[in-house]
Amino acid sequence: MAFLTSPTKNQDPWFESVSPIERTAIEADVIRNDPASISSEPKASRNRPCDACRKRKSRCVVNEGAAKCVLCEFRSHDCTFLENTLPRKRKSLHCEDEPDRSLNTNVRRRLSERSGQSTDQTVEDYAQLKGPSLLKRTLGLQRRRYGLHIGHSGHIEPVWARFNCGPVTPGLPQGASFRRVSDSDVFVLHPDQGTELYEDEVDDLDAIEDLVAPHGRALINLYFRIVHPSFPILHKKVYLEKYERTHREFSPVLLAAVYILATDYWSYSLELSASAAPDVKSLEILAWKCLNCAIYRPKLSTVEAGLLLLQRSNQRSWPLTAQMVAVGQDLGLHRDCTGWDIPGWEKGLRKRLAWALFMQDKWCSLMQGRPSHIFKADWSVQPLVEQDFPENFADENEEEGSTEVEKGRTLYTSMVALTEILSDILISLYSGRTEEDLVRQYPNETTQILMQAKPLQIRLKEWYAKLPQCLSIERIKLRKLSSSGYLHLAYWATETTLHRCIVRTLPTCSDSDLVRICQHAATARLDSAMDFVRSLRPEHWESFWYFASEFNFGLIGLFETLFSTTLFSDKDITASMSRLDQYLWTLKMAKKNAGFLERSISMIDLAVASSKQLTYQTKHTPNGHGEDAPDQRTEQREVLPEPIIYPNQDYFNIQSPPHEQSISALQPASYQDLADYAFFDAELSVEQ
Repeated sequence: MAFLTSPTKNQDPWFESVSPIERTAIEADVIRNDPASISSEPKASRNRPCDACRKRKSRCVVNEGAAKCVLCEFRSHDCTFLENTLPRKRKSLHCEDEPDRSLNTNVRRRLSERSGQSTDQTVEDYAQLKGPSLLKRTLGLQRRRYGLHIGHSGHIEPVWARFNCGPVTPGLPQGASFRRVSDSDVFVLHPDQGTELYEDEVDDLDAIEDLVAPHGRALINLYFRIVHPSFPILHKKVYLEKYERTHREFSPVLLAAVYILATDYWSYSLELSASAAPDVKSLEILAWKCLNCAIYRPKLSTVEAGLLLLQRSNQRSWPLTAQMVAVGQDLGLHRDCTGWDIPGWEKGLRKRLAWALFMQDKWCSLMQGRPSHIFKADWSVQPLVEQDFPENFADENEEEGSTEVEKGRTLYTSMVALTEILSDILISLYSGRTEEDLVRQYPNETTQILMQAKPLQIRLKEWYAKLPQCLSIERIKLRKLSSSGYLHLAYWATETTLHRCIVRTLPTCSDSDLVRICQHAATARLDSAMDFVRSLRPEHWESFWYFASEFNFGLIGLFETLFSTTLFSDKDITASMSRLDQYLWTLKMAKKNAGFLERSISMIDLAVASSKQLTYQTKHTPNGHGEDAPDQRTEQREVLPEPIIYPNQDYFNIQSPPHEQSISALQPASYQDLADYAFFDAELSVEQ
């Protein structure tokens, strides 16, 4: 006997907008006019989901001529139809059950006919939208078109382009046109159609949505509660406006990227925590596939998605960062958009996105030891101001486990300012030409580096002294997560980067007094950085951490290992390795709440193993300020110190503990030019 199943709210998000009375009438209309919808004949194997998709309750999509469905192809599974389908019980019209796809499609079509709208068709041109919309005059998030910035030295003369802006422009490919946004900036708008795998976009969007159904909206809410306030590279209202109409308005990779990051906080949603999490691996496979296609029709959403995917650890971070910088330049993100003829919200979005790209490039450059892709001479983006952030105090989410919006805005702008200092450190102290010049021109490398480091150290101290009180590590709102940890960690990583290149020169420095000054300064920073890590609370560990954090945690331990190779007395070496062991123990204990710390620990272990091979050679270098001592570092790591987790102490107090102040080699000695290094004093004077 034939029976009917009905798609429900819990199984199809589309039905959330359909009233029960109207749904009943339309479904009845479908049954009367389309008997095939309730056919009692068993489906052929290719008309029903494969075994794997049926278990996942996912839509089984098979491309024409393909032997496997899309998801089985991605997962490298056999696409089989061996298992028998379970017999369905006869149910009333409104009983919840698996939605029949043919009925679902017909119901949508009938509803579309009654309302005069098509639910299967997305908006073709935002300019033609009826009613208010933020997207009507957008440049970087258009439907069916993408815009490429015309460079002043390229094959198109921008002067001519300024006078040929219109729907039809001679000399351009069919469907392309110019759009002038200022006296000096013009874009070429191209149609999406005809680009790489454009025809697969709808199928990709449906596959992504099916993987998370029926939790798509809950995941989006979770993302904007926890991730977005601390990393505001999307426009919340624009994103929600599009999703309210249909998920098919998005770039597939951006939709997937938001879902992927939100799943990291699955347990922080009462609605989601009672359900099984989606298959994140399948989402990632689809996301990377879609990103590789999206770069052929680049939009702001392409850069947004790439930056979000880069927040998760992967081995492709440097090539992908270079790719995102190139896409950003295609979109004109390196230009000052203040006077452009585009909506005000898009100007703010472009600035936030541009600085996010800047930070990605600089921190990834530090992590990978590679030259930066972004140069000051090509960068005209203005500093961020309060008006560039659309959300404010009124948008705070009071649900337990959320992140503060106002605090996140301040955190983001502070991180941008810190990254500018890091950029100058990399240029001044780590560029290939700088290193060659120091070796070739200056016999006393340490002194010269100190002089180059002086203005940078002063800027770091000033940055920290001006840090708003709301970003203090102790400021945590009740039952709220706090991402301020990644900002403070980035500060100590920047301090460490500055002192790392100084410490490297100490084995060849012949001035023993200067060596002691540098060692004392390095010790003070190591003590402070490690005290900071011990002061972190679960509200920090569970929150959003910037992608560079796993490296920054490891960098502190790496610096301690490097520093230990410049010491010569047994007492100094013992204190250094004890400090490192205690730091490793802290990371191991915190790893339960922050899984990315596993990679930080591996980074430190590698540094320790490498330093052991160099210990004997380094300690016996005749540089005039040390004595030979047997290598005891290999024995120091056998016993870990007693754990110290989240102590109640002021980590801004950077005075060395009493037991370490007694280390003779680290006591600052008299130095005839000591005043020249006052900026370098271990007393950082950054207490708040």
